[in-house]
Amino acid sequence: MILKEIAYFHSPFTSKFGVPKQSGLVDELEGTIEFASEFRNKDMLRGIEDFDYLWIIWQFSANPHAATSPLVRPPLLGGNEKVGVFASRSPFRPNAMGLSSVRLSRVDYTAEGGPLLYVRGADLMDGTPIFDIKPYVSLSDCHPEARCGFVDSHAIRRLSVTMPSHVRRLFTEEQLLALVKVLELDPRPHYHNDPSKTYGMPYAGRDVKFRVEGDRLLVVDA
Repeated sequence: MILKEIAYFHSPFTSKFGVPKQSGLVDELEGTIEFASEFRNKDMLRGIEDFDYLWIIWQFSANPHAATSPLVRPPLLGGNEKVGVFASRSPFRPNAMGLSSVRLSRVDYTAEGGPLLYVRGADLMDGTPIFDIKPYVSLSDCHPEARCGFVDSHAIRRLSVTMPSHVRRLFTEEQLLALVKVLELDPRPHYHNDPSKTYGMPYAGRDVKFRVEGDRLLVVDA
């Protein structure tokens, strides 16, 4: 079986640093799906507007090395505990493929290079190749009573974000709201805990620089 790239994702994130580690964590984060030329066919999307959510099957294209270990360190466990690769959503897998549920905002059939899908809550970086798109169907895809392993016992930690006014003015209201939500999730590798270190995160054409002190994230420049 040969997988064919049917589309590419466009996002404010030009590197994987800062991208939410799961889809749906930052609903305010908008991206677009642009189809490869041979799939720019309106008929292939007929009826998609009637679905609120989509599944995206995509490639971890920014991973430079092949996965070799049967164990991985999920960020939710602090980067120190190991679980089996198939008991995780680690990007370092035998086949570097991701699966994300995203919210469909709208479809633009008339845009240049269209049709374009506008989606929210994705965990893909800019330029990510997409192999397939399927509608999310709650009848079969939603299991609210399901056990979720280590995820059930480890709440997502959110930081308090402080950002100076001169940095806030660099972004649109929508970009700013999504940026704050992303920073609340602590973009650093989870084994990093140096309050003196300044990190840089590419976002919307800017290099957002920040430090983390305890439960506070301080943006220093962009």
